[in-house]
Amino acid sequence: MSSSNPTAKVKIDFVSDVVCPWCAVGLNSLEQAIARLDGEVEVELHFQPFELNPQMAAEGERIDEHLAHKYGLGAEQLARNREALRERGAAVGFQFGDRDRIYNTFDAHRLLHWAGTQGAQAERTLKHALLKAYFTDGRDVSSREVLAAVAGEAGLDGHRARAVLDSDEYAQDVRKQERLYQEAGISAVPSVIINDRHLIQGGQPVEQFEAALRQIAAQGGARG
Repeated sequence: MSSSNPTAKVKIDFVSDVVCPWCAVGLNSLEQAIARLDGEVEVELHFQPFELNPQMAAEGERIDEHLAHKYGLGAEQLARNREALRERGAAVGFQFGDRDRIYNTFDAHRLLHWAGTQGAQAERTLKHALLKAYFTDGRDVSSREVLAAVAGEAGLDGHRARAVLDSDEYAQDVRKQERLYQEAGISAVPSVIINDRHLIQGGQPVEQFEAALRQIAAQGGARG
């Protein structure tokens, strides 16, 4: 009779936006924590939509002007924030490049929802590709041409991606999920929801995610 313990199963909903810098940091940090638990905890990771700027026009806004208006941040504080992000990103293997605009991301979320219908790994790969396209390469992630191209670069069917973008496919699904998390009280991202009841917010260090996952897995044991 084996004395080994069964692998604990944990479900994670990662609520985020593709133009949220701390979401890029948080995702890489979370995934490194998950990797440290390989063989101990089986993680089922889902990506959930959140729009930082749902009313933003298609052409977007200049980042500095947007942040100054939204948060009252001056040039010096913005520069300090950028440096802190670069350092935190580098610590978890994410590179922040230069970008000067922020965009509406509803189409990006529709595309991610479609990718999810192709499998969890497809959605995860596209999520990383979109974060890199915007934060590292400075591409316009509101452009349907760019989005379809990124999908193709991520190994998905670029023609099908463009067809999705040129239609209203998955719009209702994305709106429904956005409302679900808004009504649950989520107003900032990233928000990491574990087993539908434990909430961790922000781009936390790898060690904090790892400790939380270990504790929750130990409390829950094997399930499902």
